[in-house]
Amino acid sequence: MDQLGLLLDGFAGALTPANLMWALIGVTIGTAVGVLPGIGPALTVALLLPITFRLEPSAALILFAGIYYGGMYGGSTTSILLNTPGESASMISALEGNKMARAGRAAAALATAALGSFVAGTIGTVALTFLAPVVADFALGFGPPEYVALMAVAFVTVSALLGPNLLKGVASLLVGITIGLIGIDSQTGQPRLTYGVDALLDGIDVVIVVVALFALSEAFGHLLTGTGHSTVQPLRERVVLSRSDFRRSWPAWLRGTALGFPIGSLPAGGAEVPTFLSYSVEKKLTKHPEEFGHGAIEGVAGPESANNAAAAGVLVPLLTIGLPTSATAAVILTAFQSYGLQPGPQLFTESGPLVWTLIASLYVGNVMLLVLNLPLVRVWAKLLQIPAYGIYAGVLVFATLGAFAAGGTTVDLVVLCGLGLLGLLMREAGIPVAPAVVGLILGPIAEQQLRRALTLSEGDPAILVSSPITVFLWVVVVLSLLIPVVLPVVRRRRRSLVAAGRPGEE
Repeated sequence: MDQLGLLLDGFAGALTPANLMWALIGVTIGTAVGVLPGIGPALTVALLLPITFRLEPSAALILFAGIYYGGMYGGSTTSILLNTPGESASMISALEGNKMARAGRAAAALATAALGSFVAGTIGTVALTFLAPVVADFALGFGPPEYVALMAVAFVTVSALLGPNLLKGVASLLVGITIGLIGIDSQTGQPRLTYGVDALLDGIDVVIVVVALFALSEAFGHLLTGTGHSTVQPLRERVVLSRSDFRRSWPAWLRGTALGFPIGSLPAGGAEVPTFLSYSVEKKLTKHPEEFGHGAIEGVAGPESANNAAAAGVLVPLLTIGLPTSATAAVILTAFQSYGLQPGPQLFTESGPLVWTLIASLYVGNVMLLVLNLPLVRVWAKLLQIPAYGIYAGVLVFATLGAFAAGGTTVDLVVLCGLGLLGLLMREAGIPVAPAVVGLILGPIAEQQLRRALTLSEGDPAILVSSPITVFLWVVVVLSLLIPVVLPVVRRRRRSLVAAGRPGEE
C-alpha cells in the first residue's frame, strides 16, 4: 500500500493554492479547446510548450494534464450540439448525441457525457495510481537491448495507430526521425544534416517542430480549404439526468470504463478502439434497440466513458516506459523533456514527488471538470459561435511568439514556417503529423540505446534477441507489420470463396 502514502503526499502538493490555480486554468482551457471544432488538446499543449521556460515542472505538467483531460470532456459538446467530432474518438458521441439534440434532448446527452466522463476519469485515475508503479518496477530490469526492441514496438504501433495506414504512418515517423538527427552527433562530434548552417548545429528545438507540425499546418490548412459553418443545436433545458436516463446510463458508464482503461493502457491501444467496442456492446445489450441510430442515451454514455478512461490509460505507458500512444501524449512527452525529465521506470524513483503530485492533480481536475461542465454548459455552447477565422488567426500569432521565445533568432522563425509548410503537405497527402513527433522524440533515444547495446556486445547484433522479453517484443513488431498486410488479403479471399459458393448452393 505504498501507493496510498505516496498519493497522499501527492495531494499535499496538488492542493497548494498555486497548483490548484494551474489545474483550474488547465481544465478550463482544455474544455474550451475541446468545444472549439478543429482545436484539440494536442495543438493547444503544443502552443503552450514555451511556458516551460518560465514555469516550475509540476505547475506546467499539471496545466498540460488538465488541458488533456478537459479536451476529452469538451469534445462531447461539439459532437452533440454541432455534429462535428473534434477527433476520431468522439465520432460515436456525434452519431447518437446529435440525434438526441435534434430530438430536443441535448441536455440529457450532455449530462450523461459529463457524468460518464467524471466516473470514467476517476476510476481510470485510480487504476493509473496502482498500475503505473507496478509497470515501472517491471521495466526497471530493461537494458539497452530491451529498450531497442521497445522503441521498435513504439515506432510500428504508433505508425499504425496514429495514421490511416501503416505506410503513411511510417513515412511520418521517418520525417520525425530525420529531423531528430539534425545537429552534432554526440559520440563522433560530426555535424549531421546541417548543410553548413551554423544555427542547426545544436539541432532544431523540439518546441519549434511540434508547434509547426501541429499549429501552423492546421492554420495553413484552414486557410486553403476555408472554414465553412454548421448549425448549432439549441440548448433549451437544464443539463440534468432524469431517473430513467440515469438508470440506463450508469451501467454503460461502467462498461465503457472497463473497456477504455485497459485498451488505452496498451502500447497499441488508443481511444478509438474502445469507443467503437463500447458502442457495439451497448447496442447488443440495450433493452431499447429501436432507439439506436435515432438517439439512444446508452450510445453516448458508453463511448464517452470509454474515451475518458482510455485517456487515463494512455498515461500508463507514457509515464512508465516513455511511450506515447496519442498525439497529446507525444506533446506532453516533449514537455517532460523540456525539463530534462525522461518518462520511464526511473521517473518514479528519481522524480517521485513530481509524478505523484501530477497523478493527484488528475483527481482534483476531474472534480473541477464536473463542476465546470454541468452548470456552465451554455457558456461552452456559446464558444461554438466564434468565427473559425478568428480562432486560427490567434493560433498563428501564438505559434510565432512561442517559436521565437524558444529560440530567439530569425532562423527559428524560418524553420518554423518551413516545417509548417511541410506539415501542410503531409496533411494534404493524408500523412498524419503525430508519428513525426514520436519519431523526433524517440528516434535519438533508440539510436543511443542501439549504440550502447552494440558496444556491450562488441558489435554482435545477437544481443538484440538475447532475452525472452526482447524476443517477445520483436514478435510483436513482426505481427504489427504483417497483420495489416495479411488481414485484407484473407478477407478478400474469404469474400471471393463465399461469392463463388453461392451459385452452387442454388
